[in-house]
Amino acid sequence: MWQPITRQMHGIAEVAYIPAVAMMPETAGFTEEETATTLCRAIAGNALVSALVTKAEWGAVQVMPYKLHLGIDFATSAFALAAPWLFGFSNNEKARNAFVGMGVTGLLVGLLSRPEEMDPAKVRTLKRRADALPAL
Repeated sequence: MWQPITRQMHGIAEVAYIPAVAMMPETAGFTEEETATTLCRAIAGNALVSALVTKAEWGAVQVMPYKLHLGIDFATSAFALAAPWLFGFSNNEKARNAFVGMGVTGLLVGLLSRPEEMDPAKVRTLKRRADALPAL
């Protein structure tokens, strides 16, 4: 029986997605397309910041609700799908296909993710563990 992916699984997908998007111009071979390259770095940076501040098991700062994180993921994915035409690099097959793949992947992971927030007891446990760590 099909079940949506959990926050933890979403976090694992994000850990793979962020460096893949950041390195996409090199791996797919469109570094000459400066706008697409810059957008890849910006999308990866946005995903990293979003992941780090999300109230989820992987969040380092945990201030942003998980549902908002999913909303940002959807918006970023839709932006990635439209970017080749919005920014004029749709004729570059490698860049266009990379952005379409990026957008579709983001939408699928978002659609398959459970939108439930993290259990408050889990939040308290994680906060207690973080408070027990030595100060930097």
